[in-house]
Amino acid sequence: MSYKVRKHEEFTLFENEGGAVLGMRRPRVIEQDGYVFKDLAGTGELLPYEDWRLDARTRAEDLAGRLSVEEIAGLMLYSSHQLVPFRSTGPFAAHYDGKSYEEAGVPKWALTDEQKTLICEDNIRHILLMKVDDADTSARWSNALQSLAEEQPWGIPVNLSSDPRHGASGAGAEYKSAGVDVSKWPEGLGMTATFSPELCKKYTEAVSKEYRALGITTALGPQVDLATEPRWMRYEDTFGGEFEMTRAMAKAVCDGLQTTEGAPDGWGRDSIVAMAKHWPGGGTGEGGRDAHYAFGKCAVYPGGKFEQHMRVFTEGALSLDGPTGQVASIMPYYTISWDQDQKNKENVGNSYSEYLIHDLLRETYGYDGVLCTDWGITGDPAPVMDSFGSRCYGVEQLSEAERHLRIILNGVDQFGGNNAKAPIIEAYRIGCERYGEPVMRARMEQSAVRLLTNLFRVGLFENPYLDPEESSRIVGAPEFVADGMEAQRASVVLLKNKNRCLPLARGIKVYIPDRRIRARKNFFRGMDEEQVITPVTEELIARMSDGVSGCADKVTGEPEETANSAGQTTGSVEQAAGNAGTTSGGKGQSEGAASERLFYLADTPEEADAAIVFVESPLSDAYSENDVRGGGNGYLPLTLQYRPYTANAAREHSIAGGDFREPSADRGYRGKTNTAANEADLDNILETKRAMGDKPVIVCMRVHNPAVVAEFEPAADGIFAEFGVQKEAVLDLIFGNAKPAGRLPVILPADMETVERHAEDVFDDIMPYTDEEGQVYAFGYGLRYEE
Repeated sequence: MSYKVRKHEEFTLFENEGGAVLGMRRPRVIEQDGYVFKDLAGTGELLPYEDWRLDARTRAEDLAGRLSVEEIAGLMLYSSHQLVPFRSTGPFAAHYDGKSYEEAGVPKWALTDEQKTLICEDNIRHILLMKVDDADTSARWSNALQSLAEEQPWGIPVNLSSDPRHGASGAGAEYKSAGVDVSKWPEGLGMTATFSPELCKKYTEAVSKEYRALGITTALGPQVDLATEPRWMRYEDTFGGEFEMTRAMAKAVCDGLQTTEGAPDGWGRDSIVAMAKHWPGGGTGEGGRDAHYAFGKCAVYPGGKFEQHMRVFTEGALSLDGPTGQVASIMPYYTISWDQDQKNKENVGNSYSEYLIHDLLRETYGYDGVLCTDWGITGDPAPVMDSFGSRCYGVEQLSEAERHLRIILNGVDQFGGNNAKAPIIEAYRIGCERYGEPVMRARMEQSAVRLLTNLFRVGLFENPYLDPEESSRIVGAPEFVADGMEAQRASVVLLKNKNRCLPLARGIKVYIPDRRIRARKNFFRGMDEEQVITPVTEELIARMSDGVSGCADKVTGEPEETANSAGQTTGSVEQAAGNAGTTSGGKGQSEGAASERLFYLADTPEEADAAIVFVESPLSDAYSENDVRGGGNGYLPLTLQYRPYTANAAREHSIAGGDFREPSADRGYRGKTNTAANEADLDNILETKRAMGDKPVIVCMRVHNPAVVAEFEPAADGIFAEFGVQKEAVLDLIFGNAKPAGRLPVILPADMETVERHAEDVFDDIMPYTDEEGQVYAFGYGLRYEE
């Protein structure tokens, strides 16, 4: 036999010469044909699914045929969000031998009682990791899960997945994963702003390697929705609304995540299963509302572009240039794709739609990968509209088991966020009564094959174990961190540079006002208290000052072609210092001492040489219980401006609507008024400009959604737009440590009227804003400093 055995403190490796490396906690092997194989089933003979020489599909078909319905039901579940460890102060509860984490005195990576139940009793093998303390903890926790799974019948390993965790800003429009120091990159919209395929490739390389080091083998992304509706709360996580760019980014990211270089079919130890979302497109909610909530469940297509939204999948994620061929899994969105069912004429949530799932995705487009529902769509609905409840849109009258059955028959394989297999077993029983056991067994087995195929593809059946020391070296590796910061800088867009005021000279005194956000509803529809935010701290300035020397000439991520060159302005460090009227000392420091300091914080505008005002795009809410109590329908306009906005140009009646909790199907909000929770951001700009006089005021806008900048643009000397980056990246650009290279991945609207009159499914029917210098803030626009 030609293999080597290496023992690790947590597992043993069997290294076949010219073959697979096998990792096991308790070695149980079969020697055959000069190689060693795992005896996962404990039969003492080599079964096809244990033979690593066979292709993934063949092995999956063999194993699926051996599983009971109860075991398949476990595969079809996707766990709720897991925290490592589950502290008693967190949002979710868990126990360790019946005690809290703090009482139990166990290691951070210990399995909870509930996690043991998931593996041993519920047969769940797809687990969603939300938060983990560090790479060492993640690796050891993953090893503990895999060890427990190895001891179960058939030895099916665990597939850990993650929501996006590499975003630099921790965007709040969806669950975000955190707690471990992975490299930080722009949010999806920011990656588009780089207009750089090379940076996109670096991004996927970092994500895949860091994910695998954490034990993660499935990414719940990318979010490839064509984001044509600028008010949508999940806009920033997409690649934008321009079709060609979104399609190209979808292909690049899916290819990069899934491909192991040198593998014949592209799949291997470096591969991550990508889950493109959301079929058939989630970016067209009426009025910009989001389908996490019943008041945002309807996606509308007044511009007739339904087919184009699907093409991001059919011509992008399902048509990859790399060897894996197509994205391995897809998630339909919560939405009701209003009036798009050409067969049954039903308005139901996408996973419940036979036409959208079975007829189009499975049959017409021939997709045979995994389909997983979005999280929490099969439970009973909440009694009130304004809630974070189940999203069984259009099928509220069905039982939970009947909802599962309908989804299964449509061709969906997995239920996001469902821990209990009982409803699937009951759905199977009902299906057997209606259609016969052979039909239902074949359908369940079909899903098992799809799900198991992905586990075989990424090598989990061979070696699911991790070396914690190696994981700690890989996660947050300096080269990944540097590439991420490069992408962050390259994603920031310079919109305005009046009188060449940028970049600012180092060592000057800068006024940066605190931000205030009024109390507002959060993602879970609870109430967040009023916030006071200090954008830049002395600690950050000191950290940046330590590494500022020698960086001024660095150019990051310059696009291949010049962006919208009409009327561009350029400038130099020396000119900026002259325009700012500054000396390089600041607070009495000598010129030599000042060169070591990026800048000094001024307490008031009067003592400052320049001001930097950090803002976010306007934050507003689409639904109000107060409006209902006052006799209204609850619906308010989502606003992209800061001051109170009255929707006089909105459509008189909604296109879609209807809910058992509402007396009327009309969700219109024409004539109603809403105000941004961060209206004080606009006050900061205007008040700072008045106090600063002729001294430069630089606005840095964090763009969640394309904002109406007309309210503040005339008061700003310089404007940067960023799409989810760390403050360091913006400050590097402001002070000339890097040069702006980003281009707008959005259209910044001229006003709210153009937004109201546009069709939710159309990207380019919005009039862009033109600033006081004649620059048009359209897709692809961006200024540069003088080279």
